[in-house]
Amino acid sequence: MESIAYGRLMHRAMRGLIQTVLEDVAAHGLPGEHHFFITFDTQHGEVDIAPWLVERYPEEMTIVIQHWYDNLTVDDDGFSITLNFGDNPEDLRVPFDAILTFVDPSVEFGLRFETQSRSGDGPEDDPPPSNDPDPDPETEERPNQEAEVVSLETFRKTH
Repeated sequence: MESIAYGRLMHRAMRGLIQTVLEDVAAHGLPGEHHFFITFDTQHGEVDIAPWLVERYPEEMTIVIQHWYDNLTVDDDGFSITLNFGDNPEDLRVPFDAILTFVDPSVEFGLRFETQSRSGDGPEDDPPPSNDPDPDPETEERPNQEAEVVSLETFRKTH
């Protein structure tokens, strides 16, 4: 029996939301106090960042798009941007599928994409179909990656 892959559809919709927001920022700049914290998987096969950044951030990296950024371009697969790391401008290419979190603290908005295995399973993969004719939602296996709203407390510094 086939079923609707709600997890995959929601995942695609949330990535589309990020794409739309970044396209607007690329065209018009950041409005008001808006700024973004974007955490991504540096091991994703299509991430393109300087080798020293991969060495420094071997699993994941958080970038901030706020006061200074340049060359923001967005396409259907991801975005490219130039950011400043200690007065050293670096070009980055981040596919949407590599994003783990997207947060705009100015309006308390955030998304978290549950991590996926690095074995090649991607957001387009559906969980195996169940042979149970009457699946119990409490025991149903969840997809590998889904979106959820993330608490801003994750990004607040504690002193």
